[in-house]
Amino acid sequence: MKILPVEKAEEKKEQDVIVCPSCKRELDKQLVVMRRYVCYECGYYFRVRAKNRIRMVADEGSFTAWFEEESTTNPLEFPGYEDKIAEVKEKTGLSEGVLIGECTVGGAKTVLGVIDSRFLMGSMGHVVGERITAAVERATEEKLPVILFCCSGGARMQEGIVSLMQMAKTSGAFKKHSQAGLLYIPVLTDPTTGGVTASFAMLGDIILAEPKALIGFAGPRVIEQTIGQKLPEGFQRAEFQLEHGFVDAIVTRDKLKDTLEALLKNYYDSTTNVGELKYASFDPAHDKDILDATELMKERAAKAPIMKVWDKVTAARQVTRLGAEDYIRTIFENFTELHGDRYFRDDPAIIGGIARLDGQPVTVIGVNKGKDAADCIAHNYGMPSPEGYRKAIRLMKQAEKFHRPIITFVNTSGAYPGLEAEQNGQGEAIARNLYEMSGLKVPLLAIMIGEGGSGGALALAMGNEVWMLENATYSILSPEGFASILWKDGSRAEEAAEVMRITASELKRLNVIEEVIPEYGIADAPALTSICNYMKAKMKAFLKRESALSEEEIVAERYNRFRKF
Repeated sequence: MKILPVEKAEEKKEQDVIVCPSCKRELDKQLVVMRRYVCYECGYYFRVRAKNRIRMVADEGSFTAWFEEESTTNPLEFPGYEDKIAEVKEKTGLSEGVLIGECTVGGAKTVLGVIDSRFLMGSMGHVVGERITAAVERATEEKLPVILFCCSGGARMQEGIVSLMQMAKTSGAFKKHSQAGLLYIPVLTDPTTGGVTASFAMLGDIILAEPKALIGFAGPRVIEQTIGQKLPEGFQRAEFQLEHGFVDAIVTRDKLKDTLEALLKNYYDSTTNVGELKYASFDPAHDKDILDATELMKERAAKAPIMKVWDKVTAARQVTRLGAEDYIRTIFENFTELHGDRYFRDDPAIIGGIARLDGQPVTVIGVNKGKDAADCIAHNYGMPSPEGYRKAIRLMKQAEKFHRPIITFVNTSGAYPGLEAEQNGQGEAIARNLYEMSGLKVPLLAIMIGEGGSGGALALAMGNEVWMLENATYSILSPEGFASILWKDGSRAEEAAEVMRITASELKRLNVIEEVIPEYGIADAPALTSICNYMKAKMKAFLKRESALSEEEIVAERYNRFRKF
């Protein structure tokens, strides 16, 4: 064993130890690296160098840098700028603040870029803007998705108005990339601020963020120094942005590569499905659906009492009734939940995201009512607000862009009737959903799984087909409301339910719905597997039928379905 001199041993010890900026503890550097640059004492996320980030995400040896020949000039002739650039280049080993090129992630070919905060705080100078723009243009030509790790203080002050122009230039490039039907995923890391936030960082189809990353236009120091406003704890952090609807998901570093691989696989599988089974590319290995329930469920269904209309109204409202999330997580694989309306908030009453139906990528959206008193309060009792409907239509339009069929699970007494909902445009949000759904060029299947209340339910149910569970209801408004309006007596709700024709069997006779899904007694936990097996088999048959239609025929089918009423 080689014995180092004391001074060399101390020097090596210093190199092997780093101090966490958050908890101030000394850490074993190698252990921190093994944990993907996360403090093992407090969970603090260290900023990651561009090359290290690429090693963490790209398949080994697959990355090739682009546009490294671009060199920084001094457009404003700012004093000392050239010297500063030379100094930073030597210190970091980088030619500029972004490293971008081509690689594979989980075997999927993609353009990958990383902004490095060590290069003038990741500020966006003209070379950063030019490299990103040129890379996006090349990605558009070669039909490649783009993943861009953002870490920036914003515009580069030494380049002034020239730096400002990069916001417009990069945004324009991403617009063309999007119009070509291509996927863009920005990953927001600490910090993402200023002109980067106000341009390409917030323009993704799917926006991911690291935990506790600072994300905002004006940074906290700028806000406090400019207008003297004291900011609340957690303001502008990733969790704040998720709650306010601007980020799809917060992903920890240990799950980031897997998440990106799954999103890229969904994208490639969606966009390369051509020909007869474009919406029904099912994996034969998963093809084990059965329409028949177990003998136990058949016996249970046979013993179930005949339910009157009011019994079904009561059953549809039960908290113990199976909900959208139960069906989503049982029927589909690899569900990735996406959040936010990109305007105001993430509505917890609406759950949605990307999943796979026996290998076929689909977009799934549902109303989440809750499972107990506290859960119901957290999800506003399944009454969506405008931001919930706007989240839903955002996901539907994204599904259309990437050629994914859409399946919705509806269970709501109606849209939220509160003050805030009216202030934020509840009527406009529902109207906009109906307007946009009417022209979606991918199949849309809507399933009433509990209550289907008024326009609040219809805003998620303008489908090519609409199905109902056998004890679900679907109505113009609640029986209580119906009785109050027509008879000025809400106590006649049970009588109203009889005349409203709101049950699945009655609506099937009226041709308002296409399928009645058996519940095998009642839609509770013991019946989940049987109901899901039945639904899955029917869903796959529906998508096979829709696969025979062109985009124009899919739109016409939906239009004519509602035109007949």
